[in-house]
Amino acid sequence: MASEEELFASVDALLNEEPHLPPPAERARLREAAGITQARLATALKTTTQSVKNWENGRSEPKPPRLDAYQRLLNGWAAKYPAPGAAPAVSAVATAPAASAEPAASEAARADAPQPVDVPGGGPTRPATRSAATSRRPASARPAADPRFPHGPLVVLDGDGCAYGVDGIVLDCPAATVVELVEWTLRESGLGAPRLHRNGKDSDPLIVLTAAAAVKLGLPERLEGHEQRRSLRLPEDHPVVKQVVKAKWRLTQRGFGPWARIYRKVQGRERQCVQLAILSWDALDERSWPGVAQMEPADVARVLGTYAQRVITPRGSTAVSGLELMTALRPPTRAVRDEASGNWVPGHNPGSLGTEPMDPAPPEATPEHPVVVDSGWTGGFLNEEAYQWVRDVSLLSDEECTLPYAVGLDLNTAFLAAAARLVVGLSAPDHFRAPAFNPKIPGSWLVDLSHVEVDPRLPSPFTPDGTRPTGPAWYQTHTVAYAQELGYNVAPLEGYLRRETGAYLDPWHDRLKNAYVDTLADLGVTKDLSDAEFLAVMERHKDTDPAMAAVLAAIKATVKGGIGKLRERPQGRKYKEGERWPALQRPTWRPDIRAAVISKARINMHRKLRNMATMTGLYPLAVLSDCVVYPSPGDSPLDFLPYAASGKPQPGAFRLGPTPGLAKLEGVQTMLWAVDLMEQGYNPARHIKGGDAVLDEGE
Repeated sequence: MASEEELFASVDALLNEEPHLPPPAERARLREAAGITQARLATALKTTTQSVKNWENGRSEPKPPRLDAYQRLLNGWAAKYPAPGAAPAVSAVATAPAASAEPAASEAARADAPQPVDVPGGGPTRPATRSAATSRRPASARPAADPRFPHGPLVVLDGDGCAYGVDGIVLDCPAATVVELVEWTLRESGLGAPRLHRNGKDSDPLIVLTAAAAVKLGLPERLEGHEQRRSLRLPEDHPVVKQVVKAKWRLTQRGFGPWARIYRKVQGRERQCVQLAILSWDALDERSWPGVAQMEPADVARVLGTYAQRVITPRGSTAVSGLELMTALRPPTRAVRDEASGNWVPGHNPGSLGTEPMDPAPPEATPEHPVVVDSGWTGGFLNEEAYQWVRDVSLLSDEECTLPYAVGLDLNTAFLAAAARLVVGLSAPDHFRAPAFNPKIPGSWLVDLSHVEVDPRLPSPFTPDGTRPTGPAWYQTHTVAYAQELGYNVAPLEGYLRRETGAYLDPWHDRLKNAYVDTLADLGVTKDLSDAEFLAVMERHKDTDPAMAAVLAAIKATVKGGIGKLRERPQGRKYKEGERWPALQRPTWRPDIRAAVISKARINMHRKLRNMATMTGLYPLAVLSDCVVYPSPGDSPLDFLPYAASGKPQPGAFRLGPTPGLAKLEGVQTMLWAVDLMEQGYNPARHIKGGDAVLDEGE
């Protein structure tokens, strides 16, 4: 069975300058086609190996057509231009799909040689003029996953012209201006990342500039002004901005700031776009990327490169990246055939949010939204937010007050866990009067839940502050369904419901869950640990590898920020109520999807609180979003969590573990400390790990 190396050697043999081959012009054309085909065939061989194995084993999956097309093409060359010794190798192409990958050393060597570089977006390839000497790749480096992007998704450029990439590679960048840097990136760097979905787009290359690199390119070391530095931009008359415009490059509407995108209009299928991130302009927020801006360039490249490979190439804040990931995994369009012309044109991709923004129902909008202001809506709004609840001190029993400790539990990425298998609306809302409640229909329901009785030692599941509803209010489907689960009748008065539905966030959840679990495993926190071992490892996991700890923090911030961006509010002092703000132009401005995630997360929390009370007789002191504080006889969660006689955790209650939805220790304080805060009206869950949890998490 032919390996990739043998396959490429066969094609090269076919195109060698032998007497029996076509004239030089024809040979040149074939070589160019072979270069493109070799790169694409390498990707096809790698990405379809399992599919072919399944087909060969007699499963229902069809044989990959794309790979067959390349096989037929190469076989055709072999038949038309036979070369000595080439026929056996090329004929073996027919059985090559399941071939093992070539040795890592040979692939790494080929990646270091000059190769065609594909412009992000799937456009025509252009030969890289970079010589092999400009890439300094360690012998142990992992080979590039995509031959079009041999040097990974990004580099960090220092003031000496060294560009540090993933897996320890170092490129020599001769650029002395921003324009030269853009040209070098697109033509010579070999940077970029393949699309995450077959209907999506490849990720544009990212160049991260250190302070020294920024100064060398003519940029100020820091941006100063009255606003937050992340919001500042270079003025339009700055020499670098003029230089970019003069070279017929463009900047996006957000201008030349900490995250600048420089691009030209798409020509055919060719995409020309480079993302810049400037470290000294606070491109990396300390709360989302703790300590990264102060790291050495090679370490910054390791952190951002790992994030790019596991999540997405950063395009801005972690919140922006979280939103971009949704679109990358659910592209709005796909190629469809136009029956009239026979051409392939962009068409709606089922399961996506489409290309056009969609106005929410009035109760789902914010008070300043045009659908509210223009209609004079006064019917109330959804209030699906995370818990901020503290139990009334008068409801503490004497037994609880005599317990020595207050222990905080934190649910891992609670919003991410809530996004799993979450059915949301994909179409515009329709208004209904007195609809019969259906828990399978996503939407907003006006219903009176004030009659639902809940133990006063638990928060109400229907309000963020845990107080009992006093009359009709708007709720998301999951909240109303929970009232039914508790055994109460619900009779909606109105509803804004969506007919087209789907699990839009499923691939987003899956990719971020894998990234979270894999990064925790890099820090020594694995699924096979016992609960005691898990607590011990979690206590010191951030010290194991600061770079991976920063990646973990960024992944968590991506989850929260991405969900928050679904209802981005207007920004800036000049905004007037009733005006449309830029975020409303995005199809991903979907406050109803945000409400669905938060509603499900809050209901999941209340269900665990109720089960804990049933199994252990313990009631929480306070809840803040995904953190809950319990009185405890000991200073560990092992002292109060319910376990079966076999030692296994009881299902339905809080469980310790490294996956989304499971719990970890947030902090431990004395019971006296917690009661004192409660008496002063403060939330112990906010402060139990020291500091302010809300501010520490960037909320």
